[in-house]
Amino acid sequence: MKKYVSLVVRVGNFLLGGDNPVRVQSMCNTDTSDVAATVKQILALEKEGCEIARVAVLDMSAAKAIGKIKKKIHVPLVADIHFDYQLALECVKQGIDKIRINPGNIGSEEKVRAVVTACKKNKIPIRIGINGGSLEQDLLDKYGATPKAAVASALRHVRILEKLNFHDIVISIKFSDVPRMIESYQMLAKKVNYPLHLGVTEAGTAFVGSIKSAIGIGILLNQGIGATMRVSLTADPIEEMATCWAILRSLELRRRGPEMISCPTCGRTKIDLISLALQVEEALKKIKKPIKVAVMGCVVNGPGEAREADVGVAGGRGMGAIFVKGKVIKSVKEKDILPALLAEIAKIKK
Repeated sequence: MKKYVSLVVRVGNFLLGGDNPVRVQSMCNTDTSDVAATVKQILALEKEGCEIARVAVLDMSAAKAIGKIKKKIHVPLVADIHFDYQLALECVKQGIDKIRINPGNIGSEEKVRAVVTACKKNKIPIRIGINGGSLEQDLLDKYGATPKAAVASALRHVRILEKLNFHDIVISIKFSDVPRMIESYQMLAKKVNYPLHLGVTEAGTAFVGSIKSAIGIGILLNQGIGATMRVSLTADPIEEMATCWAILRSLELRRRGPEMISCPTCGRTKIDLISLALQVEEALKKIKKPIKVAVMGCVVNGPGEAREADVGVAGGRGMGAIFVKGKVIKSVKEKDILPALLAEIAKIKK
């Protein structure tokens, strides 16, 4: 498939689309009017690599909290709004960085024009967010709950904004199942050139949701489709970050923090590799350096993989050969492998 090259839209201090990096997003599950709780969660998300945070704006109290939240965080803030255009106008006054609202759902052309005028004046982009579970009835009657219906819905909303000469648009077009999600984005990419926000909506709990998201988002990113992404999990939003960055790292699009590779074990393994790998993985959570660590069980593939890593171990019978930048620096007893690896990791400056 031809690489999708989109227009560029600014969200806070980030440029989305074009040749810019794919940005990682999440959404708070706090009551937005509770400023302290929302700020606390966003700061925690920032620490784990969240680059754009979204909050639900359900009422005017939440809208008026936006300015206070903005003053205490360091990433662009997005307001998620449905139906009530007054909430969008208040969020603009409060300094929001992006608004997620579907113009066809907020009433008269006069109301849409008011939101567009305010966003244009303040250089605030609008994300059109299409969800396969809430498509317009006329499109469902015509196409069913299909990618074709979702794309038609997205284009309907886009035309409303374009008619008002507004083009700072980001689009998402999500389904809860991977095949329809992929097909929707692929279809949409052939019809528009706006930045696309990727996600499998309602993907599920941490394990299943991460797998579905990795497949759906990963396939599209590998085709050059996608400017931003969110892994939507029924879990603490913090858990979304690890999956987001693992997807980007696996496609060699971006790196953040350490990467560990480890073999699946077999009859040749003569050390307790599973326990060692889990201990190394846990220790790496405290490290932010973008390094590659290999934990390998035997001499068949182990030395080769360890040589390609910044730091690695290849196991033997009750011992391990420690590699640094492709060279064996020492052999240690099995009980000393973990501290030896961590000691060498600590020496790396990146």
